[in-house]
Amino acid sequence: MSFRDRFFTPGVARATTSPSAILATGGGAAAGMLVGGPIGALIGGLGAYAVRVLAAVPRAPKHPGTDIRGLVDPWRSLMVGVIDARRRFDRAVSSVRPGPLRDRLGEVGTRLDTAVDEAGRIARAGNLLTSGRKQIDVPAIRQDLDLARSAPPTDRTAATIRAVEAQLESAGRLDRTIADTVDQLRLLDARLDETVTRTVELAATQADSSDLGGIGPEVESIVSELESLRQAVEETGGPTPAPGTTP
Repeated sequence: MSFRDRFFTPGVARATTSPSAILATGGGAAAGMLVGGPIGALIGGLGAYAVRVLAAVPRAPKHPGTDIRGLVDPWRSLMVGVIDARRRFDRAVSSVRPGPLRDRLGEVGTRLDTAVDEAGRIARAGNLLTSGRKQIDVPAIRQDLDLARSAPPTDRTAATIRAVEAQLESAGRLDRTIADTVDQLRLLDARLDETVTRTVELAATQADSSDLGGIGPEVESIVSELESLRQAVEETGGPTPAPGTTP
């Protein structure tokens, strides 16, 4: 959430008229009056009031990808899986004795944080697509299309039919975009799970750091694909076509 989103929340709204804000304003004004007279009272009161209100603004999460508030399925379920994979990775690393292997896995964990944040951005963009798609009433549009097609053929009727058909095409494009994005995010989630499982195996065997087993490059590949998918969803409204397919 941006600062603006966190500022315009019910908690901040309550803080603007809360008794504590009024008391803080009065206290600041009194202190300002002692130091700088009426102008000091004004500055002190406003400053104390601002501090009280800003204190009510929720803090931004350390890792935005872990904030799944407002997400609906399938985006919420997918992000729950991604976040759970990240937590299981931490549990596995915590069981590794201090040394080169643990240090290298810690570096991998930093990249996993990036993967979670990228997945979260994809999920939020997909959530917007889902919200938009729900606003398109396809059955009602089909009824309008049937009605237009049954009308006497005129230029106006033909234009009406084209306009209604365009609405159905928009719904179809959204459906395909959502389905493709979900499929790609689900695949990347499965690859994250596989990486975590291999990490658990390493932790159980306490292998040497040279036996990282390609976990680092795999995580880098996942992060790169998540970034590409996120850019495609945010900038073009849909995922990058798979190799060998037609956009």
